[in-house]
Amino acid sequence: MAMSIDVEDWFHVQNLRAGISRDSWDDRERRVVANTDRMLEALDETGVRCTCFVLGWVADREPDLVRRIAEAGHEIASHGQGHDLVYDLGPDAFREDVRRAKRTLEDLSGRAVVGYRAPNFSITDWAIDILREEGHRWDSSSFPVVAHDRYGRLSGAPAGEDVYPIGDAFHEVCVSSLETLGTRIPWGGGGYFRLLPYAVFRRGVRSIVSKGRPFVFYIHPWEIDPGQPRVGGLSRSHAFRHYVNLGRCEGRWRRLLSEFPWTTIGDLLDRGVAAGQ
Repeated sequence: MAMSIDVEDWFHVQNLRAGISRDSWDDRERRVVANTDRMLEALDETGVRCTCFVLGWVADREPDLVRRIAEAGHEIASHGQGHDLVYDLGPDAFREDVRRAKRTLEDLSGRAVVGYRAPNFSITDWAIDILREEGHRWDSSSFPVVAHDRYGRLSGAPAGEDVYPIGDAFHEVCVSSLETLGTRIPWGGGGYFRLLPYAVFRRGVRSIVSKGRPFVFYIHPWEIDPGQPRVGGLSRSHAFRHYVNLGRCEGRWRRLLSEFPWTTIGDLLDRGVAAGQ
């Protein structure tokens, strides 16, 4: 079971784009440090090591946060530079985005950064080759579920496989989904984790693990922050997705940390490769 945190701030979220312009980001209240530090404390209390997909924009402005994450023994991976949807960037801009974030994170952490997660899981087939060429060895962006308005899609994924090789020395590590009535539904965290009753979510996790499948969970620092600024001008759908149960999320997440054995995505992948999976 792998725990992961996408280290971005509240105003980076795609659901808030209708009310927040990119030009205003530097003028917004930054809350990512305090929220992430609380998460690091919870991880330390439960003895959990996790994978932190750090946004390059955050790393540029909060370098000490990246250093603290690395010094605490967590895996540093890339969330790209500017939180743009991959398929909106195009190949050339995507390469520069990936290259810039990787360089910054490696300089700050003193470690090779080989993992990547696309903002909003917006991965595409052509992005995989670029990730490999830029020195990444795995991606965790694929969410093999029913259609979503922003999720990307990888073609040729083996049916029923959650971790699989793509070409030479590169792997995809899917975010978890739960199969029910012949359909896979999201079960890896985010708004789904906040919306469902905790007991229901935990039951789904146990069902996935009982079938011998790896479980990959994700969460954001802003999801444990009910005091974040409220944004107007959003659609009902986007407002609901972003704000639902923010006040309950931290407690639920702490329970999840304490009730299951967790590791990093890199360790999960290494164990699977060593076992010939």
